[in-house]
Amino acid sequence: MVSDDASVVEEKPATSRRDRLEAEGDIAADFLEEVLDIADLDGDIDMDVDGNRAAVSIVGADLMQLVGSDGEVLEALQELTRLAVLRDTGERSRLMLDVGGHRAERRKELESLAQTVVDRVREGGESQRLDPMSPFERKVVHDAVAAAGLTSESEGEEPERRVVVLPTP
Repeated sequence: MVSDDASVVEEKPATSRRDRLEAEGDIAADFLEEVLDIADLDGDIDMDVDGNRAAVSIVGADLMQLVGSDGEVLEALQELTRLAVLRDTGERSRLMLDVGGHRAERRKELESLAQTVVDRVREGGESQRLDPMSPFERKVVHDAVAAAGLTSESEGEEPERRVVVLPTP
């Protein structure tokens, strides 16, 4: 901020990326605590910074209603949590939410699936299209395919968007 005589300039202290991500986690945790209270569910909230995003987990017994079948409730809860962060910070969040270890387990399954598909593509030399997936699931598969040395792309429109694993040219 510049004063009237233009000789004094106040500067905001710089915050590190990690500090901003930790603040996102704190906002998310407060929001999720309210959700747990409203739903009358018991759960503990763990926060971390994973790479370039805040990671928040709700752990405890009997939380599967916050996951839903195929994770739809978890996806919706994650979007609501991101909106709560946006409301408080004014910035879009890439926060990742897990409930009861669902995403961690799903990540393992998807990495195994990706390896199977990579092996098929290498053996057959033809592209393989996977079933439609959520953005989280597609990201896991894309990362696993890239780590295996092949390329992949997404095609289609939500909710039918899917990963296609391509052979090496």
